[in-house]
Amino acid sequence: MASAPYSPFRTLTLNPEPKPAFPARIGTRNPLLSICRKFSFRAQSHVDLSPEIAGGLQLNLPMQSYNPLEPAAGAVVGPSVAFVPRPKRARKNVLLFYCEEMKDLARRVVSESDAIELRSISWKKFEDGFPNLFITNAHEIRGQHVAFLASFSSPQVIFEQLSIIYALPRLFIASFTVVLPFFPTGSSERMEDEGDVATAFTLARILSNIPISRGGPTSIVIFDIHALQERFYFGDNVLPCFESAVPLLKNRLQELPDSDNISIAFPDDGAWKRFHKQLQHFPVIVCNKVREGDQRIVRIKEGDPRGRHVVIVDDLVQSGSTLIECQKVLAAHGAAKISAYVTHGIFPNQSWKRFKYDNGVGPENGLSHFWMTDSCQLTVNEIENQAPFEIISLAGAIAAALQI
Repeated sequence: MASAPYSPFRTLTLNPEPKPAFPARIGTRNPLLSICRKFSFRAQSHVDLSPEIAGGLQLNLPMQSYNPLEPAAGAVVGPSVAFVPRPKRARKNVLLFYCEEMKDLARRVVSESDAIELRSISWKKFEDGFPNLFITNAHEIRGQHVAFLASFSSPQVIFEQLSIIYALPRLFIASFTVVLPFFPTGSSERMEDEGDVATAFTLARILSNIPISRGGPTSIVIFDIHALQERFYFGDNVLPCFESAVPLLKNRLQELPDSDNISIAFPDDGAWKRFHKQLQHFPVIVCNKVREGDQRIVRIKEGDPRGRHVVIVDDLVQSGSTLIECQKVLAAHGAAKISAYVTHGIFPNQSWKRFKYDNGVGPENGLSHFWMTDSCQLTVNEIENQAPFEIISLAGAIAAALQI
């Protein structure tokens, strides 16, 4: 019978017989490894030689099974590869400048991190009242990460700070961050009639034209901006970073002895839209304003305050009328205690004096606590050690934001 034609190739056939378990050092989460468990590969000779060659050559090619994931005997094995965890990102060493109003907060920020160093500016004025400014040791900040802690508490101080903010990026610095805890314009603006001017848009455009530093666009850190649409006022030449101080409030509430009996009240739908996702694990009460004749009255729209320690949450307070009306209606519906929180306590004309301390008598007489941050330092200076006010500092949050 004629022999099969000569073929110099080997063929591989699959043997579906299960193989023993792999050694412990080989993982099994890879799908390829699971497939290799089910099949082994077998090499078989299909070489047919002529009688002349076969007479002088003896082949010994037994059937072999082998694991393709293990090197053959005598094979040169390269060095093993170890998975090295990604190293932690090094902290930025930041030089922090500040306006005079924010000196105390700047010092608290520095106390939160040894990677932040305080630097000073000479804030003087010429005889005509215009600013005479000087950046101390300006040549030493080249190649450094620089930040400026600002406060636009009044139009009188905005121009001198903008002059510094525009000058610092031009000093060949590695990066520049402006921390403006409270973005003040637009807090009372209502674009209802033709001719209304959106000053928040104007200020955002001014900040959007800060010169680019060697590290790229300027970062602008703002806490709980009042109108959410204002985040879209900024141009592409800056990087707005919108932070919230509500996590600081949550930490403070956890420290209260009645932390398991707290409900959150929002004075209107705007406050609910802004903060409810961050406070959704608390029972919620939503109030709203309704018009009765010439008066606007606060009523409870949703939720039950009976027997609860109710904390009214909003982004800012000015005259305080809305918070006071909200306090009254909550007390009338059986709240056991009432407190309040705002990120920005503005209080023009010392309107903070309208808020009384309940002194344990009852929520109809006042508030148990009134928490606010130190974003408005002038207010902090006025209400220091005045019950029911308590300051929750932004220092730690600002120090963390400077590392972004």
